[in-house]
Amino acid sequence: MAEADRERIALAAVVFAVLFAQVLLYPGVPDLVAALGATTALDASTYFLAAEFAAFIAFAGPWGAASDRLGKRRPLIVVGAVGGAVGYVALAAAPAVLDVTFRGVLVLRAVQGALTIGAFSLGMAALTDLPGGHGRNMGAAGIAIGSGTALGAPLGGQLTEVDPLAPLVVAAGVLLVAGALATRGPERVDVGGRESVREALSELAATPSLLVPFTFGFIDRLSAGFFALVGTLYFRTAFGLSAGETGLVLALFFGPFALLQYPFGVLSDKVGRVLPIAGGSLAYGLVVVAVGQVPTVELAAGLMVLVGVLGAAMSPATMALVTDLAPTERRGAAIGGFNVAGSAGFLAGVVVGGFVADAYGYPEAFLTVGGAEAAIAVIALPALLALR
Repeated sequence: MAEADRERIALAAVVFAVLFAQVLLYPGVPDLVAALGATTALDASTYFLAAEFAAFIAFAGPWGAASDRLGKRRPLIVVGAVGGAVGYVALAAAPAVLDVTFRGVLVLRAVQGALTIGAFSLGMAALTDLPGGHGRNMGAAGIAIGSGTALGAPLGGQLTEVDPLAPLVVAAGVLLVAGALATRGPERVDVGGRESVREALSELAATPSLLVPFTFGFIDRLSAGFFALVGTLYFRTAFGLSAGETGLVLALFFGPFALLQYPFGVLSDKVGRVLPIAGGSLAYGLVVVAVGQVPTVELAAGLMVLVGVLGAAMSPATMALVTDLAPTERRGAAIGGFNVAGSAGFLAGVVVGGFVADAYGYPEAFLTVGGAEAAIAVIALPALLALR
């Protein structure tokens, strides 16, 4: 096996570990927030998820720009992973040991998110430094993201049924493993020390073409945030599923989403980015709408498989477009910016999806989110074609 392939596997494992740890919490989030002192389900779950992603938005860009400035990514990945592990442990200890209120829990959650996004975003940035093609490298990132979420959802549901705090403990252990993996392999960043973090972020803002993949990243992650909260509550309330059963239904999406990312990423190197991004997003949005309208859990589960396939088609191509457009010396900041857009989308999915579901109902919430995905695909198509 070539050295670059070994590095690709190790860095993809870091990305996998971060996402696996994160998604462990999702199927049982209503039970988790109750164990952490919350008195409501939907509102408290929204705040708990939103606190992490607000921190992602604030810190993804600075982490990436700092790695460009230093010319190093791996030490910062270790700091983010180990710090995130400590954050998960603090959350698990909050009810009994630390004796903090739920507001204090949200502060701990934000700190944990600020550290965790460093490991995730810089793991992706380190993959872009490797040779072999942007589609291939982002396909590796995509399969890591999909695999982490695919395995994290069902296991998190099972752990929740044992103890609502158990996913936090397991998440901490997985992040420590990620930190260890990040120490293996050389640095491949060929720049460093050229710009301050502020200058790097300012220069990145002056690259308007990046707004195209950032927009698609935003809307794609909006649907992910929607499924993490509203989708979880929908399957549990509309069909009477347990946390473990809900995790299995979510895995029907994440399974094909994980397994097909790498081949779809390689394919995008050959056929271009337009068809996977625009065509995939349009079809994806329409199927998301359908998930919330069908009358049986069997039909919904079958549509979740299709959602996973379409998500796998568009995700690596969107990430690869970022690295196609970003200057080499600001690639870390560009990936950070993409993760800012994605995190903002996830946060919007949680907040907007939760609001619409609470005010109007679940079918209307699925229509809103899926319709937004399809609309963006149509509206942004001219700009995407211009980049080709």
